[in-house]
Amino acid sequence: MELRHALRTTGAVRAYRPEPVADEVLARVLDTARFAPSGGNQQGWHVVVVQDPNTRLALRDLYLPGWYDYLTLTAAGLRPWAPTNDPVAEAAALAAPGAAGVGPRISAATGGFAERLHEVPVLLVVFVDLRVLAAVDRDTRGYPLAGGASVYPFCWGLLLAGREEGLGGVITTMLLRDEPAVKALLDSPDHWGLAAVVAMGHPVRQPRSLKRAPVGSFATVDRATGRAFGPTNPPSSGATAAPGG
Repeated sequence: MELRHALRTTGAVRAYRPEPVADEVLARVLDTARFAPSGGNQQGWHVVVVQDPNTRLALRDLYLPGWYDYLTLTAAGLRPWAPTNDPVAEAAALAAPGAAGVGPRISAATGGFAERLHEVPVLLVVFVDLRVLAAVDRDTRGYPLAGGASVYPFCWGLLLAGREEGLGGVITTMLLRDEPAVKALLDSPDHWGLAAVVAMGHPVRQPRSLKRAPVGSFATVDRATGRAFGPTNPPSSGATAAPGG
C-alpha cells in the first residue's frame, strides 16, 4: 500500500468481523511496528497479547466505568479530563441526577464497542518501561507529554502495519483510568507504565477517506499568532532544519 494512501485512510476501527487473526499475521504486524522511533532508540515498549477469555472479560469490566464517565462528561458539554477543565464541574456532571444511566445509553446507541471489548479478535496491552523514558518535561510546570513520544509512534505503527495486512484497529487509553488494576491483572512490574490498549481485527468496513482540518487551521508562520501556513506561504528554499532532540 502506498504510504500516502495509508496515512490518509487509516482511521479508528471499532467494528470487526468475528473471524480470528492468525498468529503469523499478528507476528508480522509486531515485527513491522517494532521499527518505530523512540527516545535514545531504547524501544522500551512491551506488548501483552491477551488471549485468555477470563482476562479479556476482566479488562472489559475495568474499561467500562471510565468509558461511561467519558460519555457522561461529553454529554454534559465537557471535554473529558482535559487538563484545563474545572474538576468541580466534572464531578458535578458525574454526580448529576440520572448521570449513571447516560454512559450506558449512549454507548449502546453507538455500537457497544466497550461492552464487547472481550470479543475483539486481537487485544494488545502496550506497556512502556519507565526507566528508559527521557521525559524532559517531568519537572516542569506543564502537563507531561514528552514520554509518550517513545511509545505512541509504536502504537500508531501497529495500526499502519495492521492496515497492510487487511486489519483495522483503534488505540484506546481508557484503561489508564484504572492502571493499578490493569497492572495487577497482567502481572506488570512496578517500573512499567500502561500506555494504551490496541484493539484489532478484520474490519466490518475499512475507512476509505478520513476528514481532517486543513493545514492552515493548525500551522502558522513564525509565531503561534502568525499567519496561517499554506500553499501560498511555502517555507524558504534556503531554510535548514534546526538540530533538535
